[in-house]
Amino acid sequence: MQQRNKYLFPFILVTSLFFLWAFLHNINPILIPHLKKACQLTDTESALIDSSVYLGYFLVALPAGWFMHRFGYKKGVMAGLLLYGIGAALFLPAADSRSFTLFLVALFIIASGATFLETVANPYITKLGNPDTATQRLNFAQSFNGVGAFIAPIIGGRFILSGIEHSPEELSRMDAAGTLNSYLQTEASAIRLPYLVIAVLVLLLAALFFFTRLPEGEGKEEKGAGGFSFRVLRHAQVRWGVVAQFFYVGAQVCVGSFFIRFAKHVMNMPEKDAAFYWGSIAMVGFMLGRFTGTFFMKYLKPERLLALYAVICMALLAVASFVPGAVAVYAVMAVPFFMSIMFPTIFALGIQGLGEEGKIASSLIVMSIVGGAFFPLIMGWISDATGGNIQVAYIIPLLCFVVILFFALRQKAVAPQGSEKLVLTH
Repeated sequence: MQQRNKYLFPFILVTSLFFLWAFLHNINPILIPHLKKACQLTDTESALIDSSVYLGYFLVALPAGWFMHRFGYKKGVMAGLLLYGIGAALFLPAADSRSFTLFLVALFIIASGATFLETVANPYITKLGNPDTATQRLNFAQSFNGVGAFIAPIIGGRFILSGIEHSPEELSRMDAAGTLNSYLQTEASAIRLPYLVIAVLVLLLAALFFFTRLPEGEGKEEKGAGGFSFRVLRHAQVRWGVVAQFFYVGAQVCVGSFFIRFAKHVMNMPEKDAAFYWGSIAMVGFMLGRFTGTFFMKYLKPERLLALYAVICMALLAVASFVPGAVAVYAVMAVPFFMSIMFPTIFALGIQGLGEEGKIASSLIVMSIVGGAFFPLIMGWISDATGGNIQVAYIIPLLCFVVILFFALRQKAVAPQGSEKLVLTH
């Protein structure tokens, strides 16, 4: 009981961090159409919003892992929260100047902070309790990531999106009348207050962590532990985990980031309505999927559930890519429920049983999140190349889920006596 109490408050506090990177990722479906409008971007240019976030993960994951390895979990959290808060504060001058470049820099800094938080929180959660239930515990913590996932688009739709959608002809007339810049500045300025609130809340959370004592030894190097090196890739579970996470995050970002554009293209749905439906239906489904997935894993091996959900996602995206009208929109909104378990399951399978080496493995798997910077650019390019047909571009996440299915089917859970390590078959 005493051991359980030792872990309870740290578990609650660290779980709160899952909300922050969920908010970062799930506000992008709002920022993409909003900044596309305010900064007058093409679909490919607007995809750079995702690229700046996921390049942040790619470039900062290894330094974050080294920092955690050297200084421990608590200081890693503090560094992440400070970067996150600074990046959010930079949205104010970015909005004032309507500088898309400064928006991208701010997002990169926020993502750098989120990388620290995610690199710390995922392995730390797996250590806060019985190793036998590490996967279920990580899925449970990631369920609160789902709370951020559905709140972000609802808040963004309410406080950022104006609902004003002018046609190219109307914008040309406004330009000729000299009112275009004033309209665009009003759109850009809508982003100021939400990000000011985010910056203040994140810095307050940093203060809370500063004054909280985490369990001793949890962030310190274990005796006899191996050094921080790429030798961890000798484990097949880590190599395949990196590949699978690259394609999974690419798929997740593609599905959500262009949904507002997709709904407008397929059934002429207004942007505020699309944002509300994405948050209140798709992302609520994502959150519920995390809770139900944790429950299903009591009766079904994680890799089998992963394979089943990958097949369902592929079927739904086939409908989304080739069926016209509202059915396609409903199919996309159903996908998050089934992809909800994928990130934590791939992550937990990739680091399970590695001990101190789990820190560098965590960094490499987080680093593979760069898939989210790569695949949306392909979708944007396909849309621009086909005259704005974003629907056909949804074939890209479908292909990503093929790789997830392959990953799941190649896995075989092996629990040798005295070890909970998962081994991947070759």
